[in-house]
Amino acid sequence: MDPAVFAAGVALTRLVACAVTGFARSHLCCSGAIIAANLRDNERVITDSSSGHILVVDDEPSIRDAVSTALRYEGFDVAEAATGRLALQRASERSPDVVILDVMLPDIDGIQVCRLLRAAGQDCHILFLTARTHVANRVTGLRAGGDDYITKPFSLAEIVARAGAAMRRRAMSVPAAPGPEVLPPNAAVTPSRPLVYGDVVLDPDRQQVRRSGASVRLTPTELRLLTFLLANAGRVLSKHQILDAVWDEDFRGTPNIVEAYVRRLRCKLDRHGPPLIETVRLVGYILRPHGAAAADARGADR
Repeated sequence: MDPAVFAAGVALTRLVACAVTGFARSHLCCSGAIIAANLRDNERVITDSSSGHILVVDDEPSIRDAVSTALRYEGFDVAEAATGRLALQRASERSPDVVILDVMLPDIDGIQVCRLLRAAGQDCHILFLTARTHVANRVTGLRAGGDDYITKPFSLAEIVARAGAAMRRRAMSVPAAPGPEVLPPNAAVTPSRPLVYGDVVLDPDRQQVRRSGASVRLTPTELRLLTFLLANAGRVLSKHQILDAVWDEDFRGTPNIVEAYVRRLRCKLDRHGPPLIETVRLVGYILRPHGAAAADARGADR
């Protein structure tokens, strides 16, 4: 064969291989922006994660990044692991609510990782990712302690939806703890008199907030959020309740925006005192009791 023809053939083969690889990687949506746009425009999944923790285990960086980014976009707290041993270490450091686990891993296979997690007392929801489609393989994983299976190739929207469903089931199975319950809010977001909670004073007429005597500058939305929390002090408020009360009825966003505004409000308020807004896992938020805040303040002074 003519060497020039052979060289041209090799070059063409490499070009096709690169094009196919690039196409495949682009469809895994390793860019968070691509994932966000895809879910928003086509299959956006609305979840109420409330800081639910998910561990994503896959040795393929592009798949691991795509799944993790999609979950983070929906408001989940995500940890990642590329090997079975690292997955076990991550789970021991912080117990996950859901584990998305690839079956084929370079050190310990996913089935064995699942068995070890169960042996360690982890009661998380385990969702296997696998290219194996035979029923026998799925049965093996389920008998090892797995809860669900998704075969590759998969839809990111489906993974997010299944993770959200697992989180909701876990939330419903958690026994009720003593203390405040989730109650329908009955206070207006625009009170007619100042609201006082510990060292926080909100004056609705002047649209001013002070904490420990210091002025706290808030945006209008942050002010409405704080007003609603103060008016319902002692109650656990879900993100949906906050969204309905603080944002306009025409607002078409998701409850995840509540998390962003709570973070901003915490940042501004906590500069002048101990943490005030407490996360109730898988439920929502509550203002910390006066005694707890005071105790934190005394501890910080020592």
